[in-house]
Amino acid sequence: MIIIEEKTIRNIKMTMQYDGTGYNGWQIQGNTSNTIQGRLTELLSAVCGDSIELIGSGRTDKGVHAFNQIANFKTKSDISVELLKESLNQKLRNDISIKSIAEAAPRFHARYNAIGKKYLYRVWNQPYVNVFERKYSCHVNERLNIDAMRTAAVLFVGAHDFLGFSSLGKSNKSTVRIIYGIDVLEKNGIVEIMCHGNSFLYNMVRIIAGTLIEIGLGQMDIKAVKEVLQHKERAKAGFTAPPHGLFLSEVFY
Repeated sequence: MIIIEEKTIRNIKMTMQYDGTGYNGWQIQGNTSNTIQGRLTELLSAVCGDSIELIGSGRTDKGVHAFNQIANFKTKSDISVELLKESLNQKLRNDISIKSIAEAAPRFHARYNAIGKKYLYRVWNQPYVNVFERKYSCHVNERLNIDAMRTAAVLFVGAHDFLGFSSLGKSNKSTVRIIYGIDVLEKNGIVEIMCHGNSFLYNMVRIIAGTLIEIGLGQMDIKAVKEVLQHKERAKAGFTAPPHGLFLSEVFY
């Protein structure tokens, strides 16, 4: 009797960065093949000779970028992680780069095992358009009051119901999230808003950024943050800042 050994199923973890300018977001969609997840799934399936299901730590919207997106997939392929990384980077356009690939524990799940994330929102705060920043920052030509933005940022910290700072409208699931900290930094005309939390609702970071920008411009009172958290009314929060200023900075496990 001939015994055929089944190939071991491997769980592979990838860390990547991407410029989201030319893509319709991270997640595969039925009406377009132009997504980060779709592009990587296609290439991984070809390189591994396997039907790949790629799991990301979370979705990023159309035009949003990532410094460190995490994903995992399972495969029976015995290709080395070194060769896999090299093969992918050779075939990818220069707006997606695989930073590292490693073997992961069998039960590692890029989304469900994540315990926190950091998002960075960038603002170009000068009177003129910076042609080298236009794809990677929101242009605000009036001077922002950084001290007011920092004072308001503290009000977001802690466990709150952030429904009013999301585009969900309503949800059957809990909309309570924990913000560990929001830092507002300014250097060489760039204002950086770094949000660190356990998880984020749909458009939550962009609405927080828009709210802080309006506060910085004197268009919204600082106390509005508490009012939105209390009454959960989206209309009383700031605008949804454009996607091209947003970066997924780090994922924690």
